[in-house]
Amino acid sequence: MVHALNGGLWLHQFNLRNERWAHLVSADRDVLLFAGEALDLPERWLQYRPIKHPETGRRERAWHWDLTGDRLALAIHMADSREER
Repeated sequence: MVHALNGGLWLHQFNLRNERWAHLVSADRDVLLFAGEALDLPERWLQYRPIKHPETGRRERAWHWDLTGDRLALAIHMADSREER
């Protein structure tokens, strides 16, 4: 989460109604828009949602995409590929 608040990308995975979901989160909107292009996500789906900084307790500006299905699988693949470098 701190990585996302510093402008990186955080893939926060969770289950909702027995379905796999994730939020792709960042404080840098442009970084998310770039990632959204790779995932074929329309800009209008980008959501603004401040998140609480775990170290300070203050709400910080952040945005996220909701991912599920093929887009989530692609995001996981992209993250795994990046980690292998």
